[in-house]
This record gives sequence, structure tokens and C-alpha cells, in this order.
Amino acid sequence: MKPKGDNNTFNNEEESFERVRLPRRDDLEQFAIITQLMGTDQVKAMCEDEKERQFRIPGKLKKRVWLRENDFIIVKLWDFQPTKGDVIWRYLGNQVSWLKRKGYLNKLPI
Repeated sequence: MKPKGDNNTFNNEEESFERVRLPRRDDLEQFAIITQLMGTDQVKAMCEDEKERQFRIPGKLKKRVWLRENDFIIVKLWDFQPTKGDVIWRYLGNQVSWLKRKGYLNKLPI
């Protein structure tokens, strides 16, 4: 005979580990926070090096991911024009809290 709570999902909780994407520094990627939406596929964001730059949302992200002000993102600077770049990744709420706890977002002016 089984104990009463064996089939209860609350008793059988398993921790699920989700990998969080980090910027690849050698590919000119870095953390940023969106400061202004500029319409169509353009945003302004404050980068880790405390410079505000203009970024483009590529087509594959534009259709799937909605960006808002104060979202944490990964951006990739253009090697031929470092004042602009592309948005690569957007973090969700639980991922942002994990990044803050681990100290990855300390360089951002939050």
C-alpha cells in the first residue's frame, strides 16, 4: 500500500536546470539594457561600457521576441561600425535575477 501523498506532484519536485546564454566576448557581444524603443526594428540601449548605442532587431528575433524598455539583452557590436549593432538575445525575469545573483550584471548602470 502506497502512502497517500506519493502521486502528488508537489512531493516529487525535481529541480530543472536551464542554461542561460552568456555573451561571447571575443565575438564583440556584451550585456545591455534597453533605454528607448525607436520604432520598426531599432532600439537604443545602454551597454556595459556605459555608452548608449543604437541596435537593430534582426528579422528572426523581430517575429518571435517582443522587446520593451528596461529589458536585459545581449548585443553584438558591428566590427565595421562599433557605434551600432544587433540584438542577439533577450533575458526573461528569472534569468535576469539569476544573472544579478551571480554578479554578471554588475557592470551595467542599473
